[in-house]
Amino acid sequence: MSTHQQLLYHIVFSVKDRRPLLQDDALLAQVWSYMAGIAKNLEGFAIKIGGFYDHAHVLVRIPAKIAVADFVGALKSNSSRQVNDARAGKLKFHWQDGYGAFTVSPSQADRVVRYIQNQLTHHAKQTFQDEYLALLAKHEIEFDPARVWE
Repeated sequence: MSTHQQLLYHIVFSVKDRRPLLQDDALLAQVWSYMAGIAKNLEGFAIKIGGFYDHAHVLVRIPAKIAVADFVGALKSNSSRQVNDARAGKLKFHWQDGYGAFTVSPSQADRVVRYIQNQLTHHAKQTFQDEYLALLAKHEIEFDPARVWE
């Protein structure tokens, strides 16, 4: 029998120090598009990528042969390089070291897509920090409040 899988993840990470360095709409669109290409090169599939000026949300199918940490590491390092190349000579861009990875049932994928699509509206009412803490709570992930933002 062959192997069948459907591994969907909602991955969230912020710009280092949560600085709003992605305020240029053209750059933002370019970063999301580039991330989709990175996912494809890793044999994954980006269902939806979006976010806000200081963070990214990625709903992605990750192949089982790649560890989530390796996938996210490649996504962040390659997209950072692309941002720095696009912003030649400007302030150095980095994503934060950590990330959140939350499994998503295929039956909930459309809901997560809508959530990612509505980030600009959503963040008119809620900060990234509050959003991220709510995601951790919703997914019952224990964390050290003193270290969550390192």
